[in-house]
Amino acid sequence: IVFYYADHGSGMPRSKRWPYNSGLQVPLVVYIPEKFAVLRPPEYKAGGKSERLVSFVDLAPTMLSLIGVQPPEWMQGHAFLGKSTTEPQPFLHGFRGRMDERLDLVRSVTDGRYVYVRNYMPHLIYGQHLNYMWQTPTTRVWEQLHKEGKLNAVQDKFWNPKPPEELFDLQSDPDEVVNLADSKEHIQIKAKLAMAQSTHAREIRDLGFVPEGERLERSKGSSPYDFGHSAAYVFRLPFMFAEIASHDPSMGSRDDLVSASSIRAMLPRALTEKDPRSELEPSTRYWAALGIQMQGKEVVTKSHEALVSALKDPSAPVRIAAARALGEFGSEADTQAALTLLLAHADWSKNDAFTAMAALDALNALGQKAAPFAAQIKALPTKGPAPDARLKEYIPRMLEELRERFP
Repeated sequence: IVFYYADHGSGMPRSKRWPYNSGLQVPLVVYIPEKFAVLRPPEYKAGGKSERLVSFVDLAPTMLSLIGVQPPEWMQGHAFLGKSTTEPQPFLHGFRGRMDERLDLVRSVTDGRYVYVRNYMPHLIYGQHLNYMWQTPTTRVWEQLHKEGKLNAVQDKFWNPKPPEELFDLQSDPDEVVNLADSKEHIQIKAKLAMAQSTHAREIRDLGFVPEGERLERSKGSSPYDFGHSAAYVFRLPFMFAEIASHDPSMGSRDDLVSASSIRAMLPRALTEKDPRSELEPSTRYWAALGIQMQGKEVVTKSHEALVSALKDPSAPVRIAAARALGEFGSEADTQAALTLLLAHADWSKNDAFTAMAALDALNALGQKAAPFAAQIKALPTKGPAPDARLKEYIPRMLEELRERFP
């Protein structure tokens, strides 16, 4: 039995590493010889095609099914060949998290025709700088044309913040250019796919809503999977606040999301909440801080006291998120305090790799506001501890980019 497939969509920007169809669709050809015909699915035909939705997460249970082993319930995939073949699944799910030295949080779901994309960090532009992606001439030329103002609205979209929701019709728009998320004619399909995405997140207890360093720290002695399926992970809290934080009130309600005024009141309260459940989930306060930043200057101003208090939060991701919000929208004194904190957290010799990366990313986002600290940035160490060797490449890349910005 022979499987032939690629590892991701096209290697171009907005394809590889993006959970659009352009980034996830790959060829899959399976040959099952006649002597194993009993293992073929009902639709199998030599030289034929199947409309069944299949994902890489389905390969492990399919392998077990082919050798006569019933896939365990905890596997997220579904067998599409063999004695344990399941019914065709209605949806496929996509994920985007860390991409080398940059972080994002995007989830997608498709029914084969429509692709729904949920951007939980819409304040981050599509085209975050990745050393790997900038090695392609396409990316460099595209960025330069953006800087020169020579792109049309569609082409320029990549260099701007993202909407919270996107919806594309692959039948009429295979390049996923026309966002139908606000289309009245597509309300029902958007609602169906949005529900599928949030339901899947709850079912798998999606750990992407926990900051990376916290995720590893809290799973010491076991694994992130074990932590994610334990009582210690109160999933609904960070997930709820991620939904609220990234919500644009103008896009209508979703999962009983609250009004804009309620969001403005809820986020600073959650940031300083002393509820025992909140203490279990510093990631809840992290999303509250992110949400204040995402809502803009007015909410940052109204949440000033809570953000200043959060600069002393026990959780490093919360402190960094609060500093980034104050640095972007606060007063000159706020910016000074924020940059001082970020520089301290960017010191890899004194912090873990995830803390240093988050702080460096915030310094990069603050742009010219960080220029007065150019000398301190240049003095930051390029070596430190990391749970994986690949992480050791990322911080030097981030520092190099900052040093080039502030020669």
